Amino acid sequence: MNTPADVVGRVGAVLRAVSAHEPDGGTTSAVARTTGLARPTAHRLLTSLLGEGLVDRAPDGRWLLGPELYLLGTAATSRYDVTEVAQPFVRQLALVTGESAFFSARRGDETVCLLREDGSFPIRSHVLHEGIRFPLGVASAGLAILAYLPDAEIDAYLARTDLVTAHGVTHDTEPLWARVAATRRAGYAVNPGLIVEGSWGMAAAVFDRDDRPMWALSLTGIEQRFGRDRRRELGTLLLRAAHEVTTALRRG
Repeated sequence: MNTPADVVGRVGAVLRAVSAHEPDGGTTSAVARTTGLARPTAHRLLTSLLGEGLVDRAPDGRWLLGPELYLLGTAATSRYDVTEVAQPFVRQLALVTGESAFFSARRGDETVCLLREDGSFPIRSHVLHEGIRFPLGVASAGLAILAYLPDAEIDAYLARTDLVTAHGVTHDTEPLWARVAATRRAGYAVNPGLIVEGSWGMAAAVFDRDDRPMWALSLTGIEQRFGRDRRRELGTLLLRAAHEVTTALRRG
């Protein structure tokens, strides 16, 4: 028999899985696969959440986040929303670089993209969008945050997390530690097309009052726009903007 805690955990996993498939929605099978639940269990939970308005269902059967979540989120905005502070910096990065710029937040062992601003360059990467989640160490934002955690915390995270099955051998422990070391040396993270070939990303961590990496600013674009010299230029811009966002959030 499931305990109440088990049910709450499963509901949370289902909602996170649905959010990962926004804005197009996810099928019951996709939600089940993402959560590791049996398909009938996932469908039963989704149906219950639909009745509460926490998820919605499109005409084609795909599941979407529901209106009640929007209302609940609005009520919590005054305590948790940092996007108002970050928005001008994200917009400026997109304007100055021509690339797509993002602001992501750490949530447990994942990063969640909160903001996106597209630059003027006509060819864009569509790997990231508002609401998408990646495990720490996957995508440049998650790597930037992971790199500034204590070594013991990184070891514990890697011990409980399988990144290889979903994201390939480039996310095994040894190559990931090498990217953590490179991020610490440079100050910013580089994702050389490890999620989608030819789509590069760079990120810098943003810190809270306790000097913990809780957010990240990032830029994405096509590989040809991320040559060595330009990476240095973009890295400098990201670090400067991340420092300014950190300072602004600490004042808030």
